[in-house]
Amino acid sequence: MVRYLIASILSIFFVASGAAFYLFHTTRIDFSVIEQQSTVMPSVLLDDQGNELMRFELDKREPVPYEKIPPHLVEAFIAAEDHKFFSHVGISFKGIIRSMLVNLYYRRAVQGASTITQQLARLLFLSNERTLSRKLKELFFTLQLEQQLTKEQILELYLNNIYFGRGIYGVETASRRFWNKTVTEITLEEAATLAAVAKSARFYSPLNAPRSSKQRRNVILRSMCNLKIITPEECARAQSKELILHDHLAGSPIRLYVYEWARQWAEHMFGKHTLYRGGLKIKTTINIAAQEKAEKAFSEVVGPMREKMGDNLNGGMISFEVSTGLIKAMVGGFDFKQSQFNRAVQAYRQMGSSFKPILYSYALKQGVGMDRVFVDEPIEIELPGEQLWKPRNWNRQFEGPMTLVRALARSNNIVSIKLLMEVGIARVCSWAKRFGIHRRLLNYPSLALGIAEATVQENAAAFNVFANNGIYIQPTMIEWVKDFQGKKVWQCEQLTHRALPVRLCSQMVNVLAQRMEVTRRQNPRAWIDAETIGKSGSTNGAASVWFVGSTPSLTTAVYLGYDDNKPLGKNVFASKTAFPIWKNFNKSLVHPTKHFYKDPSLREVYIDWVTGKRVNSYYRNDSHVVTILE
Repeated sequence: MVRYLIASILSIFFVASGAAFYLFHTTRIDFSVIEQQSTVMPSVLLDDQGNELMRFELDKREPVPYEKIPPHLVEAFIAAEDHKFFSHVGISFKGIIRSMLVNLYYRRAVQGASTITQQLARLLFLSNERTLSRKLKELFFTLQLEQQLTKEQILELYLNNIYFGRGIYGVETASRRFWNKTVTEITLEEAATLAAVAKSARFYSPLNAPRSSKQRRNVILRSMCNLKIITPEECARAQSKELILHDHLAGSPIRLYVYEWARQWAEHMFGKHTLYRGGLKIKTTINIAAQEKAEKAFSEVVGPMREKMGDNLNGGMISFEVSTGLIKAMVGGFDFKQSQFNRAVQAYRQMGSSFKPILYSYALKQGVGMDRVFVDEPIEIELPGEQLWKPRNWNRQFEGPMTLVRALARSNNIVSIKLLMEVGIARVCSWAKRFGIHRRLLNYPSLALGIAEATVQENAAAFNVFANNGIYIQPTMIEWVKDFQGKKVWQCEQLTHRALPVRLCSQMVNVLAQRMEVTRRQNPRAWIDAETIGKSGSTNGAASVWFVGSTPSLTTAVYLGYDDNKPLGKNVFASKTAFPIWKNFNKSLVHPTKHFYKDPSLREVYIDWVTGKRVNSYYRNDSHVVTILE
């Protein structure tokens, strides 16, 4: 540790010496041009018809002179970022040594030492890459700034150029965006809120993370109190104020999940500078009519649930074309302004019984027919560590003998566990990879009950294999990107592979249609104008509830659950939550293709779905008679 400290101090000395040498032996930088703005061309996000969804553009910068900036705003930034700003030479050597000691103690970077002048140098001239050369340049520019500008000029430039997220630069623009007022009108707590963003626009912007923003705001207010900038009474009064925004950002609270996903993708692919200034045209696959209907179906069910069960209840939904994988609608959560976590693509949740079709398809592949009879009965399984597992069915009942087609339609747990153990757990784990389930699967009998974890998008893509004649296709939401000259600079190349033979896939479609057909017969007029296949799913205590299903045109998955993954309760079922969202959404659409493909080499066989015995087609309308394909 001592050796490291000595080396660090020597490094500071050499850096400072090098910076001084640089200042006296190089051409001075002309800072008079830093406010000149180059031509800015916003990028445009398009829907699947080529209509504009939104623009990625910098809010018009509105520089404000230092004399018009409220003193409490300056003091908030000083308290938050640089207590010694008016007394240091641009670089805080004590701060550098202190941060090195802290980082050495924790053996990782937990504390920085950048002054406001250093941050300004980085804002104006450098990137955020963490390299030695970038740090040296930062120090050089910092000393130049301190040599050529007054402290007030440095603060003016800093406050007019700091990034607040969502293309917002400068305190004046941020003030108008957050509260629809000029910066000269902001209150003490609002000034501290602006200062909170300096640490990270992503984690502390009130638009992105209001809860974290408020917590950081209160920390800054406490710091201002400790520095005797404000009184304890002023601090307490400001801390008690709620964080209220008057954000005029266009788009519904749900639609913003789509825009944010596209923004993050584009920034990753092309960089922030190109996205906000380069005039890209980004063609998405989103169909605005389908998106609106998905939002309506989702909010109509989840809204009342949140009123009864709390705001922590949330969910995700995704819908894409069966044959192309082009995403037509995405719901990342109930309200983007409350939480930016996109549950359609970021939340990994146990699949529950929605995993069972993968297991049953492997059994078919191994020659186990859907007319095979297993016994639903109490069982005990010895687990590692001499533990005994006594699995149960969701209704805590046992029905005795039944066929596999009945077991899958009724989501029977005991029969699924027996089937898994017969065909081989390790083999099913390997088989699941064909369906895009790549997270590590545990080699446990409970795999039959869906302990495998997947996102909503991954679960939908896995189920889509059955609707798409056995072809796995990776969903996508971006079709192409063109530059400002109209030249295509990116084109979607989807990953596809055959996961199932066509014949086996047709057999699975037939089985997965059984339960959907029973539901259709109960109220044909309220049903979807196309054939359907589907599977519900839930985990212990309904920590996650699922419904994933397809028409010949669209595959759609819906997930609901608490963000902290706590159980929803004993009486919460997918049939009353996720399924109505799926059904109402698909009922509101026109499905151009009405029927699933069926391998012509297969023939329909009527069986008793309890005993598995063949019956005459004369009895096909009996409730216990179903068809299988052979």
